[in-house]
Amino acid sequence: MTEAERKYLARKRVNRIALALSLAAMAFGVSWLVWILCETVRLGFGGLAWTTISEMTPPPNEGGGILNAIWGSVLMVLLATFVGTPVGIMAGIYLAEYDRHGWLGSTTRFVNDILLSAPSIVIGLFVHAVVVARFRHFSGWAGAIALALIVIPIVIRTTENMLLLVPAGLREAAHALGAPKWKVISGITLRAARAGVVTGVLLAVARISGETAPLLFTALNNQFFTSDLSQPMASLPVTIFRFAMSPYENWQQLAWAGVFLITLAVLALNILARVVTRSKH
Repeated sequence: MTEAERKYLARKRVNRIALALSLAAMAFGVSWLVWILCETVRLGFGGLAWTTISEMTPPPNEGGGILNAIWGSVLMVLLATFVGTPVGIMAGIYLAEYDRHGWLGSTTRFVNDILLSAPSIVIGLFVHAVVVARFRHFSGWAGAIALALIVIPIVIRTTENMLLLVPAGLREAAHALGAPKWKVISGITLRAARAGVVTGVLLAVARISGETAPLLFTALNNQFFTSDLSQPMASLPVTIFRFAMSPYENWQQLAWAGVFLITLAVLALNILARVVTRSKH
């Protein structure tokens, strides 16, 4: 056997070992994910009933549902997304298109990285000190503000990264045809990166849909159905936290039902976004 053949066989063995280790690591990670999903479906689906989505949170050992928590989560998540998404997209456009290397852009990226990695409980305490303590009561508005502060850095980072991936030739071609910069951004670069931007927004929605700590310090909870954002408001994460820690079986079943509904909603949003962005190509 020649030296070249020995080196080839050695590289082949190393490649097989690396491939086997990679597959083993992937299987290890996927197995935990499949286990979590199976337990969520098994325990959550068993707690679903018409009363789950049509009645308010019950006292211990009595029938009821989590309608008020579902409605509160929907209101606060939609409001936070409505507020945080435009701010994040506009800031990401500025960082990618107008100030890639300036001092303001660098400072904004630094602050955004801090917000992106900050624990959500810190954001909740900040909003509690600024809003709740000042007005001296918990409210859905405070919860929506806390969730919006979580949405903004995620959308900024994904928007900037997606716009930076757009080839510079597209911008140069549009400028050569006489298109103004705002038109190039809105009609060329942002359209080319729309799938990534939508994915970033969905990641933000998925994260805030399951946040508990910020809402404990801002919206708190409400056992009754309400659309008044100026009052304490129930939410699915907080209700799941309270019910899962309780010794009552009906509350534990409702907690698993809430987990299943959140997982199902996030999955549906991801599928819908992929279908919409793919159909527009």
